[in-house]
Amino acid sequence: MSAFQRHRRSGRVIATFTGFEADLLRSLAGQLVELLRNEAAEPDDGRDPFEAMMDFSGPTSEPEDPVLARLFPTAYRNDDEAASEFRRFTEGSLRDGKAAAASLIIDTLEDAGLPTQLDEDGLMIDVELDPDAARTWMRSFTDIRLALATRLGIEDGDDEYWFNLPDDDPRAQAHDIYDWVGYLQETLVEALSR
Repeated sequence: MSAFQRHRRSGRVIATFTGFEADLLRSLAGQLVELLRNEAAEPDDGRDPFEAMMDFSGPTSEPEDPVLARLFPTAYRNDDEAASEFRRFTEGSLRDGKAAAASLIIDTLEDAGLPTQLDEDGLMIDVELDPDAARTWMRSFTDIRLALATRLGIEDGDDEYWFNLPDDDPRAQAHDIYDWVGYLQETLVEALSR
């Protein structure tokens, strides 16, 4: 299992992933980008970028997808009008930021040598991140874990339920991925704090 560590001289954060681990991370990040883009807050209509940036006609209601609703919670539970206005002004740029963070994971892994089609046994991928990129990865790990937790129905205090699932249960395997991304995130936080 990979762990992030801080390089003493360069200050960069490094990790080595097996080809399988790197491909799994790329897949998780890709699924997040796809989810964020398929139910886009603001369709790309070919407008001038500045005009698009100044247009605050984003969505005004909570997303229907439970993962997106978790990633973009309602800001004002007791004030529908304020919640609607807040969402209209913020959700589009929040989606863009989350998609860009997940895309950075994909790009970094591919730049480090992860092939488009993984077919090599024993392939190892070395990742080296500057502190800004490491923080971006950390934020994306949070989004990936929230997405997995929402899809699986993970709740605080239900560890025993997950621990008692048979190993061949697909939910147990998905929970193992959730735990692994949490482990990566934890080692990344530790590496950044050194």
